[in-house]
Amino acid sequence: MKNGILTSNSAGNDGPDFASITNFSPWSLSVAASTIDRKFSTKVQLGDNNVYEGISINTFDPTGMYPLIYGGDAPNITGGFTANTSRFCSRNSLNPNLVKGKIVLCEALSAGIGAFSAGAVGTVMADRGVKDTAYLFPLPASYLIAQDGNSIFSYESLTSNPTVSILKSTQVNDTLAPFVASFSSRGPNLATLDILKPDLAAPGVHILAAWSPISPVSEVKGDTRSSAQYNIISGTSMACPHATAAAAYIKSFHPTWSPAAIKSALMTTALPMSAEKNQDAEFAYGAGQINPLKAVDPGLIYDTDKIDYVKFLCGQGYSTQALQLVTGDNSVCSSTINATAWDLNYPSFALSSTTFESITGKFSRTVTNFGLAVSTYKATVTGAPTGLQIQVVPDTLSFTSVGQKLSFVLEVKGSVDNSIVSASLVWDDGVHQVRSPIVVFVVVRN
Repeated sequence: MKNGILTSNSAGNDGPDFASITNFSPWSLSVAASTIDRKFSTKVQLGDNNVYEGISINTFDPTGMYPLIYGGDAPNITGGFTANTSRFCSRNSLNPNLVKGKIVLCEALSAGIGAFSAGAVGTVMADRGVKDTAYLFPLPASYLIAQDGNSIFSYESLTSNPTVSILKSTQVNDTLAPFVASFSSRGPNLATLDILKPDLAAPGVHILAAWSPISPVSEVKGDTRSSAQYNIISGTSMACPHATAAAAYIKSFHPTWSPAAIKSALMTTALPMSAEKNQDAEFAYGAGQINPLKAVDPGLIYDTDKIDYVKFLCGQGYSTQALQLVTGDNSVCSSTINATAWDLNYPSFALSSTTFESITGKFSRTVTNFGLAVSTYKATVTGAPTGLQIQVVPDTLSFTSVGQKLSFVLEVKGSVDNSIVSASLVWDDGVHQVRSPIVVFVVVRN
């Protein structure tokens, strides 16, 4: 950051648990993974002609019907496994003599290694897990909802010679996109509750990515599908490069902008996302879905430099030794070099509370004009829930030049009915809409 370089970090792949985000420093950009309008469907056809639709990225061409066996009926007893474990088809749990040349029905999602190493020609997996991300497996595979898995189990157990075929995957349109994938790590930011993380979301599901041709596409040894130049990958490590490229794109238009300015432009122009699709709301997607084309002309930016972060760290209680480990210099805290998280000039607002009542917080912010030289911005707060008052003072900012800085205070007070509520602050000059999320949440401290 102090060298003028924005660090773009993956939020992490430990979702959907709360507080699972792993990269949360305020001077870096933390990126969640959102879906795109492409998803993959893999159908399973039974010998009785019933067809069930699951998900996976199955590149194998179907070669007819194969015998179907339930994993719980094929335990590797000599290996110390029972039906209670083999039904999940974990590694070494299946008896190769019973599953070889068959398709195995399993009661849990896995990497397919158990069925593959036992000699199965396919696997049908079913459980109650979220079905928002398709993966490649070392053998033909499909991942189904639990109800369909039960139907296939009934067919297998009631039919004398059950058979099944796993069809090749097809690409279909995902009409719900974009939403944040279940694997994407969530906030809040436990290191500093009042700094919202992640910052924003970017495409990170079913991404066409370069791939080492000497590595199997399923990453499972024995999978002979090597020599591929590209693969379909999902993860926040796919979302992060999108944000990094967008940051570089902005930098090409504004080479003198600081890392914080670029980050602000990305966040305040992000497309709002739906809390109906992601119940974790801003803890899932931050400011929203990245919008690079709009980010090159954000209007206003929330800029921050090194001394602001030093003040923030001092306000967090860092000792001199701990502070200097972060800054790499001789920075020290003092009565003047000290500030709260609410004073950090961040493009979003987060307020934690230990109670649903008597909530109060006051945020100080400064915006820099990079829009029209002579312009007037009016503040509007949208989406504030009943019982919560959000006031902006002043609510009008009038600029007379590019680069001019003006300050305001955003005050939150009142009560909430839910553990997470959110609103938005929008500064609008008729051309630019500079939007920042406002999140108020209740935490239970142990």
